[in-house]
Amino acid sequence: MGLFGKKKTCAICGGEIGLLGNRKLEDGNMCKKCAAKLSPWFSDRRRSTVDSIKEQLAYREANKDAVAKFQTTLTFGTDSTKVYLDEDDRKFIVSSSNPRKWEETNPDVIDFSQVTGVDIDIDEDVDEDMREDKEGRSVSYNPPRYFYSYDFYVIIRVNSPYFDTIKFKLNSSDVQTTASSVPANMKPYPEMNNDYSEYKKMGEDIKTALTSARQQVRDEAAAARAPKKAVICQCCGASTIPDANGRCEFCGGAAQ
Repeated sequence: MGLFGKKKTCAICGGEIGLLGNRKLEDGNMCKKCAAKLSPWFSDRRRSTVDSIKEQLAYREANKDAVAKFQTTLTFGTDSTKVYLDEDDRKFIVSSSNPRKWEETNPDVIDFSQVTGVDIDIDEDVDEDMREDKEGRSVSYNPPRYFYSYDFYVIIRVNSPYFDTIKFKLNSSDVQTTASSVPANMKPYPEMNNDYSEYKKMGEDIKTALTSARQQVRDEAAAARAPKKAVICQCCGASTIPDANGRCEFCGGAAQ
């Protein structure tokens, strides 16, 4: 029995949990090494059971194979976090790592069909620009002047058993407009700022790409489930329901 009581054991790997290394679960404890293997988008650890954590870690291990197979065909983002699309395999990744380091970070590979929605959130912050008077005190200009700064977030909602939201910032530093000597409710038109327009368009491009890809997958799935209609075979003249390759069930010729 030490100063802080008996040392805890990780319910996942069985290892001893060091000082300040415990990560509480609903029905047990987990070490920080095991916690580091969880998805970066997972945020419900304290209400998770040992079994659910083990299940997620098994998924994360299998995800390494998906990362190894991922082939980027389209990329969005210019700063710390990017969205990578594999249009051929209909999957995407959100990662702050260089693609050459993906195997180290193991980013979640997500199917287009898992996307349930995409939103763009533009955070605005207003600060007053102050000046120093003769006594060295910070005082307002007359009329007051304000700085407006903006952060751009993409929020991807997904259907996953381990997380339902992927939220990340597009800009690595605030997009700031110059001070304006007008009341705060008469701020400068932000679209006049080139960086503002660039990040806004970047977010809209990500939203369009993911929602369009999701809709295409769902449309194709709906078409595959739709009842097949008989057509007249161009080769033998029989009424036939074409197979997956569009060929006649009787003669094997092109039915349509």
